[in-house]
Amino acid sequence: MTVASEVKQTLASLKGVASTLETFALHEENEESNELLTRNTQRVKEVIDYFEKRLATMEFEEPEYKGF
Repeated sequence: MTVASEVKQTLASLKGVASTLETFALHEENEESNELLTRNTQRVKEVIDYFEKRLATMEFEEPEYKGF
């Protein structure tokens, strides 16, 4: 497995985590828990943004990684 494919797999997993956290936040009635879930969703999205930028850099620097 190439580094690019591992990064893409990690991105997919992180997006799933963010989606799950958002779903939990929508259904959570406790305000404190809801805030915690929302805050952590934002943190995961920041990591996703970082990985997407890193992947774009990898694909630019190593064109053979595109399309994996």
